[in-house]
Amino acid sequence: MFTGLIQDIGKIQSIERKGGGVSLAITTQLDLSSVKIGDSISVGGVCLTVVKLSGRTFTVAVSPETLKRTTLANAKTGQPVNLEMALRMSDPLGGHLVAGHVDGTGEIEEISPEGNSLRYRFRVPLEIGRYLIEKGSVAVDGISLTVAECHDQEFSVSILPHTAERTTLGKKKAGEKVNLENDLIAKYVEKFVRQAGAPAQQSTRINAAFLAEHGFGK
Repeated sequence: MFTGLIQDIGKIQSIERKGGGVSLAITTQLDLSSVKIGDSISVGGVCLTVVKLSGRTFTVAVSPETLKRTTLANAKTGQPVNLEMALRMSDPLGGHLVAGHVDGTGEIEEISPEGNSLRYRFRVPLEIGRYLIEKGSVAVDGISLTVAECHDQEFSVSILPHTAERTTLGKKKAGEKVNLENDLIAKYVEKFVRQAGAPAQQSTRINAAFLAEHGFGK
């Protein structure tokens, strides 16, 4: 689990393709002394598992499923990527709860100046846009951002200079793709509402009859 507050911009040093997936070796200025093989690091908003460590470089494995859903399918050597270490229970939650499980990609439609900030407008698939609400949260390339306005397949955010400088978003241009993760709460609420309206026979409630049927009673 992550907060969406980017800690460093790393660089992809090498890419090795294996059986439909890839391994990415990434250099960083983060202190990796506490990182172990098997730990998770958010790379461009994607939760990935560390499989190798060497000084300031760590290697992560990317599955075919992750490649299908994220911009990592088009990753290039030398490409900068947003990095965030996994959240500890004692850490402050400065952004919002980000799982690193990307829902899909969107495209930057327009970047325009707005006072002391920049307004980024994104085009998104309907299945992502359905969960967005004004003043709600969304993760863009792993960055926790507040939705300024939204429609079925479009939303915009306001980016301060600090965010633009400390993340890869400040280097992107209109037409480029980004990884998107909807707020977890929105997806759970939708499921609970759907289940609440389901017929009684579809209930998954565990009761005495269910337990007896499966050998947990006399």
